[in-house]
Amino acid sequence: MTVSQPPFNASNSIIVRLKIDNKVGMLASVNRVISEMGGVVGAIDLVGPEDGVLVRDISIFTNDPDHSDKIVESIKKTPGVEFVNFSDRTFLMHLGGKISVRNRIPVKTRDDLSMAYTPGVARICMEINQDPEDAYKLTTKGNTVAVVTDGTAVLGLGNIGPKAAMPVMEGKAMLFKEFADIDAWPICLDTTDTEEIIRIVKAIAPGFGGINLEDIAAPRCFEIEQRLREELEIPVFHDDQHGTAVVTTAALINALKVVEKNVEKIKVIVSGAGAAGIACTKMIMHLGVKNLIVCDSKGAIHSKRTNLNPSKNWLAENSNPEKESGALKEVIEGADVFLGVSAPNIIGQKDVKNMAKDPIVFAMSNPDPEISPQEASPFAAVMATGRSDYPNQINNVLCFPGIFRGALDCRSSTINEEMKLAALMQLLA
Repeated sequence: MTVSQPPFNASNSIIVRLKIDNKVGMLASVNRVISEMGGVVGAIDLVGPEDGVLVRDISIFTNDPDHSDKIVESIKKTPGVEFVNFSDRTFLMHLGGKISVRNRIPVKTRDDLSMAYTPGVARICMEINQDPEDAYKLTTKGNTVAVVTDGTAVLGLGNIGPKAAMPVMEGKAMLFKEFADIDAWPICLDTTDTEEIIRIVKAIAPGFGGINLEDIAAPRCFEIEQRLREELEIPVFHDDQHGTAVVTTAALINALKVVEKNVEKIKVIVSGAGAAGIACTKMIMHLGVKNLIVCDSKGAIHSKRTNLNPSKNWLAENSNPEKESGALKEVIEGADVFLGVSAPNIIGQKDVKNMAKDPIVFAMSNPDPEISPQEASPFAAVMATGRSDYPNQINNVLCFPGIFRGALDCRSSTINEEMKLAALMQLLA
């Protein structure tokens, strides 16, 4: 299997504004400098002419911020070119946030105002007071989801706090709207206290049709979800667990078809014993996998290890039937499948080479995978990541919008195992 480096990375692209001498060949000189530095030229826009120069905006795709800086420095040294400024396209997209509230009904006249607000709105309030279920048809409740986080396990970035988690939660809300026409809103909580989070979510629940828990560190996330599922009458779904498990298991089923391996005979290594790793483990074992080993930062989890939290105790008792011990790089030998939901760059090409014939590698840590496709490609028969700029992306967006759309449409009070399995089967269809 051959995987080439993506020709560009839009998430690390910039726009440079330049004043270029109005002479034949000058634009070509700038393009050559960019190409020699490894950048890829995108759009070239003419801003306008000035005395003896042409002002242009040039979009450049780069590998990372350091690469962008090096390209800019090279452009500054180019004769006949005056550097004006540059902008990071990803930062430009996030200026002012990525979502907003828009009115569904225009307010143009006094009549509109009297019906949308006082005095007419009072009649709607009393109708809901008499029959609370009417909130589903007379307010936004029936099509609104709260995306709740405490910022303790954001992507692969770790505990970065609620403010820094906002861009991810806004992105999640965008995906809800784009793929399921659900109005979702980020709720970033400045607390890591389990009881306080439960209390806050219960208090805001009347305004929402569902709760999407996001990027809350294990093991607290398990108790928070369980309690809220028991105490609320609307669906509560921890996407890091269940969405990841659904899309990963669907991908594994299809990958096994490609390499023609029997699910009951394969050896699976899961790197990461957090929310995603545990949920994926449970669903993959439900699929029929017998030999599955979960590794945390201390190595393989097995029944002889001590000082494990309750969720890891479950793993010790229900997985790793041969009680293999040792570091990740040891137990990965001879494995048919590597599933990474942990940290970037923790395995190398030699580790993939030491796996069984035609190995499946799912390196899903974000934003950087456990191993890059370029490094794994000489030996991996199937390679997938969680990133959108590589082939074979395994992303929860394939799951959570549809699951919530269905749950809201049928006014379900929960999202159960049958619903998750139904989503999985649709992904396979």
